[in-house]
Amino acid sequence: MPSERQEAPDVAAMHTELMQAAIEVCKEGIGAGQSPFGAVIATTDGRIVHRAHNTVRSSCDATAHAEITAIRGACRELKLIDLTGHVIATTCEPCAMCAAAIHWARLDAVIYGAGIADAQRSRFNELTVPIESLFHQGGSGVRIIPHILRDECAELFELWTRGPSPKPY
Repeated sequence: MPSERQEAPDVAAMHTELMQAAIEVCKEGIGAGQSPFGAVIATTDGRIVHRAHNTVRSSCDATAHAEITAIRGACRELKLIDLTGHVIATTCEPCAMCAAAIHWARLDAVIYGAGIADAQRSRFNELTVPIESLFHQGGSGVRIIPHILRDECAELFELWTRGPSPKPY
């Protein structure tokens, strides 16, 4: 049985790979005129189940954040509402709505890159409730793995400002 020390690099590499996939889907969204947020849902061993970017503008749905869209897609594909045994990697710290959905979907962990402050600097109307605080106050057991590829994820906001539709909501 491998020790934790031997497993850590593999887990860290998996987190990085998942975040790179979330970054790529975010870039697809930016190219389609959407806001700079991307997410992937994967099994705990790293097999991606669903990829999604923010579709608020194209769907005229204020709840169509990348995390919500990814959860909806994964649940449809797996024909489940309980995503135990899965993780979500998202390019930005989830807002309160998305954090609640992550909790209710029973995902094992949330891996995120940029922080709420990065979104605020790009004029997004973020609530300043850190996911750690929300999960702690609510008694959620979802693990939080913050700041994976943080700089690359924060750069997505800069890329978005140069894109076709840099209008925050």
